[in-house]
Amino acid sequence: MKTRLAVLAAILCPTVALAAPGDKPGCADHPLFPTRLPDYKITDCKVSEYDSVRFLKMKQPERTEEGKVTYLFYQRPPNQGASALEIVRNYQNALTKIGATIVDVDERHFVYGKVVQADREIWAQAEARPGGMIRLYVVEKKEMAQHIVADAAAFSNDLKATGHVAVYGLYFDTAKPELKPESTPALQEVAKLLASDPSLKLWVVGHTDSVGAIDANMKLSQARAEAVVAALTTTHKIAPARLRGYGVGPLAPVASNAAEDGRAKNRRVELVKQ
Repeated sequence: MKTRLAVLAAILCPTVALAAPGDKPGCADHPLFPTRLPDYKITDCKVSEYDSVRFLKMKQPERTEEGKVTYLFYQRPPNQGASALEIVRNYQNALTKIGATIVDVDERHFVYGKVVQADREIWAQAEARPGGMIRLYVVEKKEMAQHIVADAAAFSNDLKATGHVAVYGLYFDTAKPELKPESTPALQEVAKLLASDPSLKLWVVGHTDSVGAIDANMKLSQARAEAVVAALTTTHKIAPARLRGYGVGPLAPVASNAAEDGRAKNRRVELVKQ
């Protein structure tokens, strides 16, 4: 219990994690793992307030989690790094001691797990790299703060100019077709768009990134498009004859799927003028 309370206090008070001598300036251990293997230094790090991590897989299906992401890279002098087994076992034991669930592990490669602290879900993955190097990701799950919300007028202008417009304010959980509550502002603007022009008819087109099997993505994009149509016709009382949902999966990307920022742009719902 004392160990868990100490870890919880560290997570809630980020100043507990201090840089160690020899670490890259601005880098420090994550409070979830306040100690490290002997003689290791942090040679690279990055903290993103909102990003995603695609976890490795051995026995479990592929998983992606989003939230505040901390990336740390540890090295020891060449030819003096710990074995892959030692690295993985150390992080596996550390996660277990704070009550984490080990989700997947390859004892010669990686381990990742999940822990809930103060009603926050935290995911961590430690990966043993060649030469005894360590790559660590910690994802503190949270919803993205949506700062940019397009309005009905912007939708109308894009439809007139190009015949289609992407609506990025529609949110779904990973691999799920149900609209999340924070989608309401965007749905309201689409409803305003349709109310302002009673003759306007739209195809609602779902898009995904290229992660996963194409057949599953085609079905998911169709289901998401239909969920948007259902919300507009039921909650917002738009005539069903004015809307039709379709899914094209990953077949019409607007950016490269090689990096997460591109994949995020590709996961979208578009309105296309009929």
